[in-house]
Amino acid sequence: MCKMIDQYADKIKGQFSFFDRMIINGYFRPLLSEQTRIGYLYSMGIPLRDFTEYFKDVTDRLLKQIEDSAGELGRPVVYLPSAKDRKEDIAKGFLLSDPVDEGLICVLKTLESCRTAKVVGREGRHFLRSSYTKCLHYYLYYLDREFGFMFVKIQTWFPFNIQVYINGRELMKHIFDANGISYQCYDNSFTDISDVAKAQELADRFDSSKLCRRPDAFARSLSPFPDTVQKNFGQGYFWCMDQCEFATDIMFKERSFLEDIYPSLVGHAFYDFSCTDIFTFMGRKPDPRFQGEAVSDYKNRPIGCRVKFKLKSNSVKMYDKCSVLRIETTINDPREFKVFGTVRHHDGTVSKQWKPMGKSISNLYRYAEVSKACNQRFVDAMVDIVPVKSVQQEIASVCSGKTVKGKRVPGFNVWSPDVLRIMEAVSDGRHLTGGFRNKDIGKVIFPDMKDAKKRSSKTSRTLKKLRQHGLIKKVPRSRRYHVTSKGRRIMGVLIELYHKDYPELIAKAV
Repeated sequence: MCKMIDQYADKIKGQFSFFDRMIINGYFRPLLSEQTRIGYLYSMGIPLRDFTEYFKDVTDRLLKQIEDSAGELGRPVVYLPSAKDRKEDIAKGFLLSDPVDEGLICVLKTLESCRTAKVVGREGRHFLRSSYTKCLHYYLYYLDREFGFMFVKIQTWFPFNIQVYINGRELMKHIFDANGISYQCYDNSFTDISDVAKAQELADRFDSSKLCRRPDAFARSLSPFPDTVQKNFGQGYFWCMDQCEFATDIMFKERSFLEDIYPSLVGHAFYDFSCTDIFTFMGRKPDPRFQGEAVSDYKNRPIGCRVKFKLKSNSVKMYDKCSVLRIETTINDPREFKVFGTVRHHDGTVSKQWKPMGKSISNLYRYAEVSKACNQRFVDAMVDIVPVKSVQQEIASVCSGKTVKGKRVPGFNVWSPDVLRIMEAVSDGRHLTGGFRNKDIGKVIFPDMKDAKKRSSKTSRTLKKLRQHGLIKKVPRSRRYHVTSKGRRIMGVLIELYHKDYPELIAKAV
């Protein structure tokens, strides 16, 4: 267990790691290049001049199959005039107003940009060129028995690319239900799991090959075209990971506990980590030959702060959701990581070795291994976290005077350089084990006093005041003192503020 989780073990329910958002794209690889497209048309006996007419017929059959299936199930088909509409919210609205136990929820359709091909040239000399246009896209939302709330998006014009969206938390809900694990959710985060150890064991045992089989079933239920391509080329859709998010959720018992330390977590991540720390999180060493960007980024959102570290197109970020602290790794370019597999060499031989990881859906297990390790390295780097909100109240009490045994004890002017020098002296790491004595710190906190007797007396009064405010404690039957836990929290924050975070503010206060 990392130091941060161990430090706040009494306030944390547990830690759970699994996939969050998975976007799986399907392509017909034989139709990605101009030559193979022409080969497909030739095998079908279709001249280039009939390209548009032929695929218009395929599109019409695809639309009819989708809308007829929705009609038979009694599910709505809705056209959205803007592609920016919140489709997920609309689908959840239909699920709420007309619930289903399993299967299709609704079909949403809208115009979106797409990459396609068009025939160019004059009569007798036609060419097939890639181009961009807009076409109708269908979003089919499902409540699946394995994957939960999800959607499948299909492009209704050549080359009929398809996209499958799956949320890992929705997937795990069904696994938890099947294994008698109760849970509570906020958005797509688990805020409470009855048996965290068993839940994590089930997540670690998840068979990613299930995700390899189901997309083909979705594709065949939507369009007649995959069977035609399969017949001519011997292969259907090629499924690859377009984007994969893997989240580690640290579940706090109450939102207030997380609020207490989250500002310190953000400050620690933003100020103490540098953009090159992303190499460590990603399991790499900084290399002067590195080509690309390593970026650290902070964003203050309406729902809270987010800190993000990005290495090229892959990233690790931290944010809070309700009572959950989430660390999330997003992989857009898997070739930055390695996978153990078969490598074919130029001489025709093959061998098993580590190689750059591709986007094939079969590598999903390796996505999980890499991402979980990235998240854990980030969490492990969160050390010596100070609960800011609690300390703010404690700092206020130290600044105010108090009455001890009928006598008034004045507060500290914590922004005074003299007071900060005292705090640095007693907090010095050299005194951590053996403590400190009057003579150990007298010369440090009062360097201008030459009279040893007066310096010792003034140091004694200062130590007494620190004791009365609970910042230090005396070791019984000795002349040594130790900093208390309260003192460590308060003085640690003040020293950090003075030297690093708010020098301009401190200068004005002084």
